[in-house]
Amino acid sequence: MNAIFIPSSFAGWCGSLPYAARVTHYVDSEVGRLGAVLLHRPGPELARLTPRNNDSLLFDAIPWVGRAQEEHDAFAAQLRSRGVEVLYLSTLLAETLAIPDARAELTAQVLSSPRLGDSLRRRVADHLTYLDPAALADVLTAGLAHEELRISRERPGGLVYTLMDRHDFVIDPLPNLLFTRDSSLWIGDRVGVTSLAMPARRRETTLTDAIYRHHPRFAGTEFVYHPELEHLEGGDVLLLAPGVLAVGVGERTTPAGAERLARQVFAAGLAHTVLVVPIAQERATMHLDTVCTMVDVDAVLMYPNIASTLSAYTVIAGADGEDPRVDGPAPFLRAAADAMDLDQLRVIDTGLDPVTAEREQWDDGNNTLALAPRLCVGYERNVETNAQLERAGIEVIPIAGSELGSGRGGPRCMSCPLTREPLRR
Repeated sequence: MNAIFIPSSFAGWCGSLPYAARVTHYVDSEVGRLGAVLLHRPGPELARLTPRNNDSLLFDAIPWVGRAQEEHDAFAAQLRSRGVEVLYLSTLLAETLAIPDARAELTAQVLSSPRLGDSLRRRVADHLTYLDPAALADVLTAGLAHEELRISRERPGGLVYTLMDRHDFVIDPLPNLLFTRDSSLWIGDRVGVTSLAMPARRRETTLTDAIYRHHPRFAGTEFVYHPELEHLEGGDVLLLAPGVLAVGVGERTTPAGAERLARQVFAAGLAHTVLVVPIAQERATMHLDTVCTMVDVDAVLMYPNIASTLSAYTVIAGADGEDPRVDGPAPFLRAAADAMDLDQLRVIDTGLDPVTAEREQWDDGNNTLALAPRLCVGYERNVETNAQLERAGIEVIPIAGSELGSGRGGPRCMSCPLTREPLRR
């Protein structure tokens, strides 16, 4: 585990930083007691969504921003009440942008877009130059609309700006930042900054990558994955037990991404087994954690329609530099129990009858966030699923999610654990 020192000199622009002098980041399971988590409070980027663009920005509906913020604040408050340190991506980003090298890097990345053209690129550069770190963080997350760009008669935007629709974005917003699970994940004491498949989300990882590389809290952090590698998203990666990972492949994570992660974790000594789990390439099952999450060291919450059909390929490290060995397929629940050295995994069904199960799976009933063994957060609207969990001895902390769920994600999707107590079996 890497413990790091945060220098007091970093407080220059943003005041005293609310971080302990020494910080340890380590995650080896889905259910170890949660110590610290990265969230993104929804902000003006959600207000950019319209019926004209919500599909391309991957939202099923137009969220009520104020209510989404209230729901997210209540989620964060529940975490804090259980002793979890809550860090906000926007705060970390603003603090990172106070570092000249990080600011130059992220500004250059935005300006490199080939759709700007030379004249508009110069105007955007001028616009960004005058922003303080907090204001620049807002632009990098919420985007920059055509009408918001400072343009004058003496310094026009050129042909590209002239031909843009007044509702177009010069810098696209990132409403899916809300789902911090996807753009980074921790395995042991290393972070993986992922490779997001959908064009609307790819710029997210430039922000998380810069935070982990430049922010003093994460000084010295080693990486196990990088965004230029094959497509891999955090929602598809479950840390079933210390040394055992499951990786879903489907709409977002490719088989090549799963193989790359396996090679990376084997080389770093972070895992001995990776289960590669094919899932349907559909919106309702975009990630493995939309159909399955862990709620105890030996228990999974699972969509019953696929529990008996989900299969897994078992990947283990090859000997003496050889390619990893692939076995299977085998039933997922059997392969997972074997890899975790369990007789069997307890399975708790989403819903109770087939119709309720389908409804509650769509409403992220499977997407729970474990705060500790037998303690999880779930959307309150999934009444039957939450009752099933309670009957199985799992305490559920219910939260509202009528607006938060419009982007197809639940409590696990909205959280990137930074620290969990190591599991001891």
